Amino acid sequence: MKVDDSKNKQNLQELIDTRDFVEHISVDCVIFGFHHDILKVLLLKYHDLDLWSLPGGFVFNDEDLREAACRVLYERTHLSDIFLEQFHTFGRKNRTENNVHQILLKNKNIDVPPDHWIFQRFITVGYCSLIDFSLVDTFPDAFNETCAWFEVNKLPKMAFDHERIINCGLEHIRKNIDTQIVASNLLPEKFTMKELQTVYETVLDEKFRRNNFQRKILALNSLERLEKFFDGSANKAPYLYKFVDKK
Repeated sequence: MKVDDSKNKQNLQELIDTRDFVEHISVDCVIFGFHHDILKVLLLKYHDLDLWSLPGGFVFNDEDLREAACRVLYERTHLSDIFLEQFHTFGRKNRTENNVHQILLKNKNIDVPPDHWIFQRFITVGYCSLIDFSLVDTFPDAFNETCAWFEVNKLPKMAFDHERIINCGLEHIRKNIDTQIVASNLLPEKFTMKELQTVYETVLDEKFRRNNFQRKILALNSLERLEKFFDGSANKAPYLYKFVDKK
């Protein structure tokens, strides 16, 4: 689905003309998606460019960083009510040397002074989340013509330093997987230990022995054991579990 090109140009021009943004600061959202033993990341493709990027944007003077991250994510993808966690600040001096904004504006025949802050050094704050990618739909906006899920180990050509941001976000998700899984609603309200183990193995990209995994998880005291799950098969019925509500 493509957006009217004249509307794109108008929206881009309005963005450059505004004085309401905090200069040199942006937010980028790394949305990881899990489904059917596959881990993916949500990327956006720029108009007229063979480059993909994370959902990101600028921060208004009158909003907090988290508010900016939630707003930008919705504007870029129409995703809302997502658990976003700040995980890192990216400030390498050369992270925006391949200035995509300059190429994009040139392709749209929009003249911007060469000393405009949009062409200068940017520090970006990363936010990440882990969701079930089968449950969401995405939409293009003025900057991006395509939203798509990519497997984390099969990334396309990325803009800026977004591949590094993805890798850093994945490392954060893996280090905080217990919190992320509880917060992301990846599993039904009642689930088996095998279903939970599948999520862990997919996100962490490693295999566990069933008994060792169960011992480790139960030691966290984050699960409540329920009734057994009988599916009519001859196999031994597994117990169902749910996360303990720690509110």
